[in-house]
Formats: sequence, structure tokens, C-alpha cells
Amino acid sequence: MRAQQRPGSVPPVSALDLARWQFAITTLYHFLFVPVTIGLAWFLVGMQTAWYRTGDERWLRLTRFFGKLFLINFALGVVTGIVQEFQFGMNWSAYSKYVGDVFGAPLAIEGLAAFFIESTFLGLWIFGWDHLKPKVHLATVWLVAIGTTASAYFILAANSWMQHPVGYRVNPVTHRAEMTSIAQVLTNSTLIRAFGHTIAAALLTGAMLVLGVAAWRVRRRGEAELFGPVLRIGLWTTLAAGIATVLIGHAQAQLMTKQQPMKMAAAEGLYQTESDASFSLFALGPWERYPSKNLVNIAIPHGLSILATNSWNGTVEGMNDLQAQYEAKYGPGNYKPIVGVTYWTFRIMTGLGFVAILIAVGGLWLARKPGRLERSGRFLGLSVIAIALPFVANATGWLFTELGRQPWVVQGLLLTKNAVSPTVGAWSVGLTLLGFTVLYGVLAAIEATLMIRAVKAGPDAAGTFAGAADDSSRPPKIPSLSY
Repeated sequence: MRAQQRPGSVPPVSALDLARWQFAITTLYHFLFVPVTIGLAWFLVGMQTAWYRTGDERWLRLTRFFGKLFLINFALGVVTGIVQEFQFGMNWSAYSKYVGDVFGAPLAIEGLAAFFIESTFLGLWIFGWDHLKPKVHLATVWLVAIGTTASAYFILAANSWMQHPVGYRVNPVTHRAEMTSIAQVLTNSTLIRAFGHTIAAALLTGAMLVLGVAAWRVRRRGEAELFGPVLRIGLWTTLAAGIATVLIGHAQAQLMTKQQPMKMAAAEGLYQTESDASFSLFALGPWERYPSKNLVNIAIPHGLSILATNSWNGTVEGMNDLQAQYEAKYGPGNYKPIVGVTYWTFRIMTGLGFVAILIAVGGLWLARKPGRLERSGRFLGLSVIAIALPFVANATGWLFTELGRQPWVVQGLLLTKNAVSPTVGAWSVGLTLLGFTVLYGVLAAIEATLMIRAVKAGPDAAGTFAGAADDSSRPPKIPSLSY
């Protein structure tokens, strides 16, 4: 006989709860490395191209220096990424069975095509310094960057289908989603905007990392001649990528208002449908009691209507009205996400994007006069600290995207509670969750140690690569990347 729960006692944690925690922790941890990989790959492309075209050895030294940081990050990203696909079969078998025919296609393309290109040419780039002609070697780093970007596209294709399913039908016999058009899946409107937003955020992440590392080398090692140009490139890229991230994010939010209105209503703390909706800057309230008003709400009149609909009095649906619509369409249940988390992750993400833009503007203002930027100890120190900003923004952005969709794992088709593996118990998931948490903690320590050590070690000495830009049939001898 099942024992009754005593009043006031804490309910037992279910396998579903633990599976959600495990997937959230492992995916969020993996996502820390993805934007850095994409962003740094394109910085390597720029630096090595500059070396090839100018023959300036400084760009070669910088390419190899930041190449070490890229490789450390890439290795951790690959290791942690493998875990994600295993979890689909272990903890989320019901989900895998339901969407496998659709979800598997973009993942297969990513693994067999994009990642194959990325990893193959990365190997050639690492070991080809003294074996390939400079022109051919430059092509390998371009293909690495293209591969990383293509990988992101196909992964986002799978995720975007979960946000806005297209190109499918539900088999009435098997009750599984089956693909009817791979073209629709790969041209999903949600995917197009999510991809642009993600790549812009990745370039912002890479730019702020490069900016912070260069600032540290200039401030602590006095290497203004070598890293001064990198400071300016980092600032300009931060500004451009920051603006692009905000603008594409705005377009993405407008589309999301149509496709996932509950998510955006929660992001704005909007309970009632309004035709002159205000944009909430700061709100406090008993979020999960779903009242009609927040306790505190500092807002810009008509701001949300303008942002969501491009109209002064545009109508924006509220959570309470949407809840009633969803109950009528899908049956009884709570179709609202965790409002407080959705509201604040959205604001942290967007707020940090604007902070990054302000930092770039401030740095470029200092750079107007020669040498002023390199002598500004406070700004250089701020740039080092600011390395953390895009990582926090990326993490909160991911949390907003995934938690704001709840209780759906596939919007409008499959509830999260129905996607978990039916035969995997809480103890099994709990033990693996503990194991992953400990393992990832160790990997984080290793990653931080290697990155700090590489930054402190600095670039290779000047003169090491004399004659490296000679594109002759016999390539120059250049030592392989080492730690």
C-alpha cells in the first residue's frame, strides 16, 4: 500500500523533475562554450586573413594566441555536447519516439555534414602550419568557421521546430509526428530569426572575450603595440554585434508574440489583454498566483503595443485570456510558464545587451585620441570584468527560450510531462545528475585553469615565424600549437 503524504511534508522529487534539472544543467553548461566557439572562429578568420594579406607577423602571433583559447573551448564544447543527444534516449524516450522522425533529420545533418567539416578542417588547421601552403592553411580556418556556423543552424532548426512546428503531420495510427517537408523545417520563420540572433550574440561573446583578454595583456603586460589594434577591433565588433543582437532580437520577439503569445505575455508580466499595453521596466508581484495586477510595475505607456505590433494602440494578449483559450483548445491544465523567471530572464538578457553596447561606445570614445584607450586603466579593468556579461546574457536567454515555452516541450503538440521516459526512475536520474554535476564542476576548473594559463603565457615571441608569409611551394616551418 502506498503511504500517504503527511500534511506539511515536502513531496518526493519525481523522475520528471530530475530529468528536467539534468537536461537544463547539462545543456546550459554546454551552451557556455557554443557562442565562444562560433565567435572566436570568425575572429581567427579575420586575424589569419590579415596576416596572409599583409605579411605582418603580429597578426600571425595573435592568430596562434587566440587559437589556443579557441581550441581549449572547442574541446570542452565537444565533450559536453555529446551528453545532450544521449539524454534524448535515456531520460526523454517518449519525446524521442514522438518527434524522432522530424527532430532526427536536422541533427543528422549537423553531425554528418556540419560537424564533419568543422572537425576535419580544424585538425588540418592545427597540424598544417608547417605542412600546408599559407593560402591552403587559411582556407582551413575559413571552413572551420563556416562549419561551426552551419552546426548552429541545424541545431537551431531542431529547436525552432519545437518552438513552432512546421512541415509535419501527426500519424493517426502511431500518434507520432512525421516530417512532410524538410524544406519547411529548414526555412522555418522561427529558425531564420533565431539563427540571426544567435550568431550576432556569438560574435558579441567572442568580441567581448577578445576585448577583455587584450585589455588584460595591455594593462598587466604593457603590450599596447601588439594588442592595441585588437582592442579597437573588439570594440567595433562589440558595438556592431550588440546592435545586431538587439535589433534581430526585437524582430524575433515580434514573431514570438504571434507564435508563442503566452511566452511573451509572461515576459512582460501582462495578465490582461490590452490595446494600449505598457512596456514594463521593473515589476514585482506574487507572480505564480496570477493576479490581475503586479504589486509594483514601473512601465512606459503604450511601449509594449509599439514594440509588439508597431502600433500605438496595438492589442497584446494577456496570460489570463490566453489561459482560457488554451483550456478550450487543449483541455484542462495550467498553460502558463513560471512568470517570475520568464519576466526576469528576459530583462537580464536584454539589459546586458544594452550594457555591452554602452561599454563599446565608451571605449570607442576613448579611442578617439591616440594612446588614450591603452592608458585608461579603469576602462581596461572594466573590459576584463565585462567578459562575463555575454555569458550571463546567453544563459538567461536560453532559460527564457526554454522555460517560457513550458508546459510544452513541443509547442501545442507534446507536453513536457508526457515526454519523459516512463521506465526510468528518480534514483537513476538522480545519480546521473549528481555525476554530471561533479564531472562538469571538474571540467569547469580545468577549463578555467587552461584558459588563464594560456592568457598569462601570452603570444609566441616576435621573430619566431620569420618568412612565414612566403606562399612558396615549400611552406615555412611553423611550430604546431602547443599548451
